[in-house]
Amino acid sequence: MINRFILATTTIFLFLIVSGCGEKFEPAFSYEIDDFTFTNQDGEEVSKSDFEGKIWIADFIFTSCDEECPQMTYNKQKVERALQEEGIDDIEFVSFSVDPEKDSPEVLKEYGEVRGITFDHWTFLTGYEFETIEQFARDSFKTQADQLTDTDIVHGISFFLVSPEGKAVKKYNGYLLQEEQIDEIVNDIESMR
Repeated sequence: MINRFILATTTIFLFLIVSGCGEKFEPAFSYEIDDFTFTNQDGEEVSKSDFEGKIWIADFIFTSCDEECPQMTYNKQKVERALQEEGIDDIEFVSFSVDPEKDSPEVLKEYGEVRGITFDHWTFLTGYEFETIEQFARDSFKTQADQLTDTDIVHGISFFLVSPEGKAVKKYNGYLLQEEQIDEIVNDIESMR
């Protein structure tokens, strides 16, 4: 009787240990990212294939935005630091400009440099018509990018986690990002690796 109790207790204990290890990431959704070839902050062409096999965090910003976008970029830097503290330094950070007319490669590079971004794993993209990025945001990320007037652009404020297979799989509030959401992003990325 005692041996059965010890065996049952040991089995349950081992099951709990094994089930708690290596939690597998469960995507919230799965949106295929359309192929693209855009221009980065160095004036070089960048395609979806350049991110193949990599985990990346994407967002939509523009450099003349004075509220959400600077905060989103700052929050992405906080995510990058949190990942580095966990020894994860191979995640790509991609920002698509929703104001391609004003956001030339030079403007995007200056925007990043002013914020201390080194571009090792950061890419700012432009080099398309507004209609292209509007459709790309809608089709690939199911998010908004609308130009209401010449100076008034409305866009989503989410960070999107993109899998190595090129699918958007989860989103987080990039503007109002809290410490627990940073932890969630780090945990999600660790469980995808």
